[in-house]
Amino acid sequence: MLDGRDITAKQPDRLATLGLTRTFQNLQIFQEMTVLENVIAGFHLQEKGALVADLLSLPASKKRAVEAKKGAENLLARVGLQKAAERQAGNLSYGALKRLEIARALAVSPRVLLLDEPAAGCNAVETEEIDRLIAELAQSGIAILLVEHDMKMVMRISNHIVVLDHGEKIAEGDPETVSRNKAVIAAYLGTEEEVADADG
Repeated sequence: MLDGRDITAKQPDRLATLGLTRTFQNLQIFQEMTVLENVIAGFHLQEKGALVADLLSLPASKKRAVEAKKGAENLLARVGLQKAAERQAGNLSYGALKRLEIARALAVSPRVLLLDEPAAGCNAVETEEIDRLIAELAQSGIAILLVEHDMKMVMRISNHIVVLDHGEKIAEGDPETVSRNKAVIAAYLGTEEEVADADG
């Protein structure tokens, strides 16, 4: 539900126009393009010009291109990748690619940003960078829906948590409440009896 409307069956482009966008657990980056070009691609929904203007490279088309480039540069600065703007995206570290994907998602000016395991495969330093970025985005007013198995990360940056076990909700609340929930402890840490059986 978004703004009280069921958006379950909406196409991805329609969801983006409604203010909801996402990143993927498995990177969806244009590896052969530059870092800057990857983010510019995210501005395509905001471009309302005529095809003829683009084909003829009319002033209106050039203006849109300049605005998209400036917007992309600002987003790269926001995620800490401004110095890598002209590098080929495929040459970035894994953690930098994760931040690049977030920058491209931000190009549609989302109100809700879905992040699917944004720190998966990242080392401790990269995870900390993503932690800080997510916190900054949330503070800026963007609603973040985070799907993540790294419980330490979830507890550090979340203000409301829903815990699923085999597709069923077993707990919901603030981090402190959820961390003390017996069902959560049993599902994710194991009970004392289960730990003893495994050791035995």
